[in-house]
Amino acid sequence: MIDFKFMLDIVIESRNAAISESMKVKRILPFRTHRMVGPFIFMDHAGPVLNVPPIVSTLDVLPHPHIGLSTVSYLFGGQVTHRDSLGVEQIIRPGEVNWMTAGSGISHSERFEDPSVLAGGKLEMIQTWVALPEKDEEAAPSFTNYKPEQLPIYTDTGVWMRLIAGNAYGLKNDVKTNSPLFYLHVVLQKGARFGLPKEHSERSIYIVKGSVEVSGVNYPEGLMLVFSKGVDPMIIANEDTILMMLGGEPLGDRYIWWNFVSSRKERIEQAKEDWKQGRIILPPNDNKEFVPLPDENSKPAGGPPKPEPLS
Repeated sequence: MIDFKFMLDIVIESRNAAISESMKVKRILPFRTHRMVGPFIFMDHAGPVLNVPPIVSTLDVLPHPHIGLSTVSYLFGGQVTHRDSLGVEQIIRPGEVNWMTAGSGISHSERFEDPSVLAGGKLEMIQTWVALPEKDEEAAPSFTNYKPEQLPIYTDTGVWMRLIAGNAYGLKNDVKTNSPLFYLHVVLQKGARFGLPKEHSERSIYIVKGSVEVSGVNYPEGLMLVFSKGVDPMIIANEDTILMMLGGEPLGDRYIWWNFVSSRKERIEQAKEDWKQGRIILPPNDNKEFVPLPDENSKPAGGPPKPEPLS
């Protein structure tokens, strides 16, 4: 039997963060000692929103910029309206994959405009960022919405999983990615057992709800388990459990500052100036307000001594 200590590279505990005046999230990546898993460089878990603020618009994430990455938005419940500087307006609903490639620069907003979908803690979502290979960092920005019927589902005894992107367990779909990766939504019944996909060198699970056992150790919700290369652990659901599984092949070091990701530090500096000077335009149908560039010396509560990323 392999000692669990040698199975896990690290256990990452989610931290509290805020992405708007009233929208609180659990932040998983980047972590100070483990910034990426494969190409995934950022992960936020928002909701379920149990206490709706009196002014619903304070949940909204105002227009803000990105470079050098793809954002992947995936909802468990509720809905959000995406608007970006390409002129795209898309209502994002549960089970869809919404893949926005920032490339050379894009801005977007996320608005929660239907109060009825906030009732009863329905709103819950995951957003990840996928760093781009160096050759694609300056690609033209784009946005694509993929419907649930485009995403293959696998079922086995006590196991249901949907492939969000990439390839795993022999599943593939048409979600366009720029490097080898996998990303799955997994639902387990109590007692279900399964192993990690073997196609990728870096693999992790984030426990959205419930708990799992690995090599006799129990792990509750809110944790990301990053597994060592080459191990083949058995994961057992202690109760009905929801997981996000993600990983892939590493891309090399990346700089990350606020909403900007790049392999070159000077490109981050250029992006800062581009946002300040209005060279990254606002969404044409949401251009009355925006998130200003954070102060270089700002220090968020509980965070590192520089601005943390917004979603």
